[in-house]
Amino acid sequence: MVSRRHLVFNISIIMIPWLSLLFIGKRSVKRYSVAGVFIVIFEIINHMYGHKQNWWKFYGKPKAFIKDELPFSVGPYMPLSMWLLKISYGNFKKFVLLNAIADGLFAFLFMDILKKFKIVRLNRLNRLQFFIYIHYKAYLLYGVQFLFEKIKR
Repeated sequence: MVSRRHLVFNISIIMIPWLSLLFIGKRSVKRYSVAGVFIVIFEIINHMYGHKQNWWKFYGKPKAFIKDELPFSVGPYMPLSMWLLKISYGNFKKFVLLNAIADGLFAFLFMDILKKFKIVRLNRLNRLQFFIYIHYKAYLLYGVQFLFEKIKR
């Protein structure tokens, strides 16, 4: 049974980022959605591997990918990726810096908050390893968007 706190958290982590796309603009949604979808699919595969490797531990029973990892993949990844591309695409250094800040906040600050609220904690990864695990995908995201723009022209 999913705890009420965990259910509210899952709904929030999905709804809030997606609602933010109302402010990004229709043109930007179209432009960055291919890279966003790609990164979500890639992230789901990564989460499935991390789940198998026990890199993190979700509190509560039963353990299930759909209620634990999937909201993190579906919720913030695509909207945040699209926002970061909109803000910084064309300036690779700015893109990397913004991604490093966002990933650092998640790995070093937000994970502590999630642990305190008994949602999830790191198990077989330390914070730096977790930062690298979430940050390396930024380069892949930029590369996919770059190739998409090149093919589109």
